[in-house]
Amino acid sequence: MQLNPYGEYAVHLARSLADDWPDNRDGIVARTREFGMTMPFPERPEDHARCRAVLDDWLGIVDATDPAERASLLNEQMAAATAFPRLTDHDGEGWHLHYRDVDDDLPRVLRAVFSVGTALHLTTRGMGRLGRCAASPCTRVVVDTSRTGTQRYCSPRCASRDAVRRHRARQRPPQRQPD
Repeated sequence: MQLNPYGEYAVHLARSLADDWPDNRDGIVARTREFGMTMPFPERPEDHARCRAVLDDWLGIVDATDPAERASLLNEQMAAATAFPRLTDHDGEGWHLHYRDVDDDLPRVLRAVFSVGTALHLTTRGMGRLGRCAASPCTRVVVDTSRTGTQRYCSPRCASRDAVRRHRARQRPPQRQPD
C-alpha cells in the first residue's frame, strides 16, 4: 500500500528537470513519462517557457533555508495550483488520487505535482530534506531520502571529491607570514 504517491517521485522528477533541463516541450513530456506520469497533456503556446517558470518557482523552495520561509513559498505554490484532490482511473490501472484538475496543461500539472509532492516529502521526512549539493561548485539539487536525514551530496562522486578537498586542506602546512 503506497500512502505517499506524490512525494518521492514528484521531487525526484523536479530534481531531474532542474539538473538537466530539456531543450523542448517533448523533452519535458518524455521526462514525465520516465517518472511514471502517463496522462496526455494538451499542448499550449509557450509550454516550454511556462514549465521553466514553474521549475524556477520550485527552485526557490529548494534554496530557502529557513523552514518557515520554505513553508510559505510552498503554500504559495500549492495555492497557485488551486485544484481539489480527486480520484481517477484514467489508465484503467486502478483508482488513485490526483491533486489537479482534469485536462490541465503541462505547466499546471507540474506545479500541482511539484508543490503537493514537495509538501508531502518535507512533512513526512523533514523540512530540511531538500537543498543543493554541498560540494562546491556543484549546484545540483539534493532530495534527501536517506534513513538518517544526512544526505548532503547529489552523488557519491561529489561526496568523494569534497572529502578529498577537505583532506588536502588539512594536510597543507600552515603558510609562513612574512617578517
